[in-house]
Amino acid sequence: MSNDFQYIDRGATKVCYRVLGPISNNVYCIDDGAGGVIIVDPEKSAELILEMAGEAKVSAIFITHRHHDHIGALRALHDATGAPVYASEIDSPDVEDPRTPPFGVRPEGCPVDVKLHDGDSFEVGACKWVFLHTPGHTEGSGCYYLAAGEGPNAEGLPLLFSGDTLFHAATGRTDFEGGNMDDMRASMRKLGKLPDDVLVCPGHGELTTIKAERERVIEYIGGTE
Repeated sequence: MSNDFQYIDRGATKVCYRVLGPISNNVYCIDDGAGGVIIVDPEKSAELILEMAGEAKVSAIFITHRHHDHIGALRALHDATGAPVYASEIDSPDVEDPRTPPFGVRPEGCPVDVKLHDGDSFEVGACKWVFLHTPGHTEGSGCYYLAAGEGPNAEGLPLLFSGDTLFHAATGRTDFEGGNMDDMRASMRKLGKLPDDVLVCPGHGELTTIKAERERVIEYIGGTE
């Protein structure tokens, strides 16, 4: 296996990830606790992503939002594995028939098997997920939340795969097509209700926590209710 994998072993389930593509996307490979793995936001190369999966079956593919750098290898990965694709209902049309990006290459479209709404709860393997609709970066941006005790590591920290909604010391941009600052403020207020110890796994950059971002980003952008 490549030595550029990075590992997260303190969460509610085990995760590895690698940085791929021209704008350094974090592509995550999550242990589903039942012999399979979940891929989040496949960019650049299905072959490089499948190296993370190893011998494990890909049991699901999670898409946080429609942008080309988060779905660049989606169709190839789906065709190679047959894994169901999860995305918000709002962004699903642009996953299935992507827009031409302002830079880079237009990705091939891919059917979305499970179209999610805010608060939807679902199981993949031994993990029970909740989808949080967090618009602002795109209309249908969302986060995948695995609460403490809802994965195979009962003592692990809750995990949030936040796409381009929340980063280390920043929110996602709102000046792209479909972005909206008022929506981003509301999304920050929603994420601010999560526990302090949630480990945030963003679409780019380093990992962080809800506590750290509440203090420097969430309340600054979203205010308090």
